Amino acid sequence: MKLSDVEFRAMNTWWRRWGQQHVELPLFQRLGLDVAGKEVLEIGCGNGYGGFLLNQLGPKSYLGLDVMEEQIAMARRNYPQYQFILQDATDLAQFPAASKDVVVIFGVLHHIPAWREVLDEIARVLKPGGQLFLEEPRGVDIKLFDFFFRWGHPDSDFGLKPLETHLKSSDFQFEKLWTPLLTMYHIFKPPSARHVP
Repeated sequence: MKLSDVEFRAMNTWWRRWGQQHVELPLFQRLGLDVAGKEVLEIGCGNGYGGFLLNQLGPKSYLGLDVMEEQIAMARRNYPQYQFILQDATDLAQFPAASKDVVVIFGVLHHIPAWREVLDEIARVLKPGGQLFLEEPRGVDIKLFDFFFRWGHPDSDFGLKPLETHLKSSDFQFEKLWTPLLTMYHIFKPPSARHVP
């Protein structure tokens, strides 16, 4: 789902970039994020700043995808040295199974009504032993943001409990770190995980 105009403007501010650089990325690193020499996919790359930060850590390859043409155009303009594509994350068929070492999502999954399909696709494209780093607000926080700021999130059953239930049913293992605004997840695909078609 595309961002509302209000949230689009909010996500393209200096304070959003500051938060990614000084809060979100360090928390992911505290949970074990290490992309050096790895094949990295970012879902919901937005204006490309997360991709810029991840590329400073020396991945073997990086690809950012987003469903908003405006965001992809901005990412390509801001960071032409990196690869960004217009792509719906519910269908990652262009990526072979077990082709990515790390997937990163900076708080975008709750924007996608079919978020379970995204997780299933991630399970397919991650290599055995691969990792997903994901941050998300609680469902009640999303409703509060919509009430006060009119951000217009999709009406779905997304929440941390349904998220964790689906992760467990997909053979993912995870650890999490709670913060007042976001819950940070380090999600593992076991080396012996069953193949997801």
